[in-house]
Amino acid sequence: MEHAAPIIAILGIGTAVPRFRIDQEDTSRRLTEALQGNPDSARWARRIFKQCGVETRYTCEPNLLESASECRYFPSLPREDVPTTAERMATYKRESVPLGLQAARKALRDGATDAADITHLITVSCTGQFLPGMDAALVRQLGLAADVNRIPLNFLGCAAGLKAICLSRQIVSSNPDAKVLVVCVELCTLHIQPSGGREALFAASFFGDGASACVVGSARPHDKEIFRLDQDYSVLLPDYAEEMVWEVGNHGFDLYLSPDIPKLIGRWVPEEIERILNGGAKPDLWAIHPGGRGIVDALQDALGLTDEQTRPSRAILRHYGNVSSATILFVLNEMKRELSASGSGPVNGISLAFGPGLTVEMAKIAYLPSVVLLEEPAGGVCV
Repeated sequence: MEHAAPIIAILGIGTAVPRFRIDQEDTSRRLTEALQGNPDSARWARRIFKQCGVETRYTCEPNLLESASECRYFPSLPREDVPTTAERMATYKRESVPLGLQAARKALRDGATDAADITHLITVSCTGQFLPGMDAALVRQLGLAADVNRIPLNFLGCAAGLKAICLSRQIVSSNPDAKVLVVCVELCTLHIQPSGGREALFAASFFGDGASACVVGSARPHDKEIFRLDQDYSVLLPDYAEEMVWEVGNHGFDLYLSPDIPKLIGRWVPEEIERILNGGAKPDLWAIHPGGRGIVDALQDALGLTDEQTRPSRAILRHYGNVSSATILFVLNEMKRELSASGSGPVNGISLAFGPGLTVEMAKIAYLPSVVLLEEPAGGVCV
């Protein structure tokens, strides 16, 4: 596809998951057993685990695969046996960096980029913190330059992955020689709560662990199968700050997700999409962060999308669950795989993610199977 101006694009994507796989039916059975003294909660757990659109996901915590009587994250054990926040953060510190390294190395290979060429490193996570942080560890273990510009985005929720991609585009737009490595690591299952409450069971039903990474920079002549990054847009929906709450507790992070979130997104987000499209045609590609089955359902209904347009989002939710900020790059990678396999030509699209606030992050994108150089009238070359 020919362009007369520099293309800022996602040049490479990488994803990684821990080695322990959670089977949804098995987990529902064990959790129901743990809740046998609370029949109402057990019925709710069976229902939400069946309806949330997840079949498998991954965890860094092998104890989550233990029997109901041995699992320290289930509500059957005494409170003093439940992992404290300090214990969960120790696991996060041990497991997050290796997972981030896997995703980052895949992204660098996919984007044909040397670690020494990275000028900016953006690390993203809302499920754990430690200092010196993951950014410092990645610099050392990836062999990035000691003076690489490090930008940690912490505790921003599910929308932070797309926020980091948009920030990367802004960096490269002001410095076309910049190369930005984005690394998102989320270990959501560390925060499963030993509670029979509906909010806790809902969160336990569909969050998973994983990491994703991408390289953002100016496209080069040899680049293929990239996502061009165009206009981005961020908006804070009014009056809905209490609909999604994520706070630090003594036994991990406590999450509250209002059951009204899908309805609110279906009501307000189409109007915001019109703002970024600015009267333009509705794109063909829809990279929607699958924050839950209800969110994808609401947007598909409100926007009149086809099953094929929401298939990548639903596939990621089904196989990996909601991996918080890392999820959007899982979706884009799945979309890229499909488009490449079909031999697709250039296709316009939009990417959307949602987080506490309620925050909506959006970016116009385009899949480009290849990049063609054009000679300018003055004899220069542009992409």
